[in-house]
Amino acid sequence: MFKPFLLGIDQGTSGSKAVIIDESGQVRGFSSRPLARLYPRPDWVEQEPQVVVAGVQAAIADALTQAGCHPEEIAACGIASQRNTEFVWDSRNGRALGNAITWQDLRSQPLLAEIQAQPWANELRPRLGYAPGPYMSALHLAWRLRHDTAVREAAQSGHLRVGLSASWLIQAMGQPAGHLIDRSLAQATGLFDFRQHDYWDEWLDWIGLDRCSLPQAVPTLHDYGTLTLHGTAGRTATVPVLAMIGDQQAALFGHGCRQPGQAECTHGTSSYLKVFVGTEPPDVAGVNNYYAWELHGRQHYYLEAPTTVNGAALRWLRDNLRLFANYSELDTLAGQVTDSGGLLFVPAFTGLNAPFDDAQTRGTVLGLTLGHQKAHIARAFLESIGCQMRLILAEIEQNTAVSVPELRVGGGVSASNVACQIQADITGIPVLRPTFTETTAWAAALLAGLGAGVWADETAVPLPATTHTRFEPQTEDTAVQTLYHRWQKATQLMLAFAHEARP
Repeated sequence: MFKPFLLGIDQGTSGSKAVIIDESGQVRGFSSRPLARLYPRPDWVEQEPQVVVAGVQAAIADALTQAGCHPEEIAACGIASQRNTEFVWDSRNGRALGNAITWQDLRSQPLLAEIQAQPWANELRPRLGYAPGPYMSALHLAWRLRHDTAVREAAQSGHLRVGLSASWLIQAMGQPAGHLIDRSLAQATGLFDFRQHDYWDEWLDWIGLDRCSLPQAVPTLHDYGTLTLHGTAGRTATVPVLAMIGDQQAALFGHGCRQPGQAECTHGTSSYLKVFVGTEPPDVAGVNNYYAWELHGRQHYYLEAPTTVNGAALRWLRDNLRLFANYSELDTLAGQVTDSGGLLFVPAFTGLNAPFDDAQTRGTVLGLTLGHQKAHIARAFLESIGCQMRLILAEIEQNTAVSVPELRVGGGVSASNVACQIQADITGIPVLRPTFTETTAWAAALLAGLGAGVWADETAVPLPATTHTRFEPQTEDTAVQTLYHRWQKATQLMLAFAHEARP
């Protein structure tokens, strides 16, 4: 029986999405479900595993209805997973041993001081591809093994299983082909030496984890098992899961960034700027090095730089300063003025990320006068995003042979025309915003099709639709240079201030 449809799942921090596409890559159905987070204590952020499952099931059912297809018509499924939010379960019954600890959780912060005292502390970033932090699943697991009796006992008996949401979904909604995970997600656990393509034993010993608890790392396209899908009128089907990948990697693939120098920025809670670099991982100070995907025996890499918490800062501007009532007003507000009137916004609410990696620096607005209005503050914030992106791109281009000719954007603030134009002006390169923005779920479906043989290889996989809004640089270079250099000075001032304030 010919099965004409493919399913892509994007299981993220704030919600779960499902998309159904046909063999030409056209979207036939799409649905999303928000996902609540739990805050049992200050700085603790968790998700309930069964609620995650229920949200994914509901999104799939809605997408099937919208596509007008039945579960048995789905040829294959691909799953894009949130990273550094780990799920733990007992291998004997498949039941969760507790809530998932999300990447936003800070309970493992005290462990960072212990790490720095270890003889291998300086090896962490080169081996893992990024600097350790409380967001890491590795440190969440170290905390669990010290403080969670159920997890510790399961580990001691050899029945603990650890995975990210993609592995958990197969465990809870279907039948795993084994305890498996894609290499991009294995690296995202913070346990994996990405240059050796294996878990790092010395690091596992310090955490207290045995390899039997960890999923086997395999290529992006693989037989991961099956999901049981439920459609209308009680119809069900068992569908193979043939692709698994990290959500940021999926966004890069979905934007069509598959040649060195092609770049994309996803504006979410933080803005993640990603540059595809090919089959060799370069070293760039302050920029993370990640697996992109492994297809047909070839491992590819990309550079990823998380900026400051721009999405969270936007919510702060809305809820605390009350600059606007909803995000749709941001465009109008920032567009009321042609520049920020000399204001400089450093949105380091939780520190400065790439390329500084300084968690102690805090945010500021410099240059305030009685003549400034809400619009100037809103525009200064959007200018700060453009300045951060320019700084990261300059760092990458200076330390690699990669040049970035244009930038694709998606998520959150990219819905603002003013924001996209400012990013184009400050970076000096065109900014492209696709019409269909759910590229992460779409990429998961494309990869499933590649795994199912719908397309022979990645060169035959459909690229994003050509319908997009293109923002060309318009501001004179002198004005941009002045703004950028002043913003850099403001950033250095805040870095110096943070260092002086330290004991």
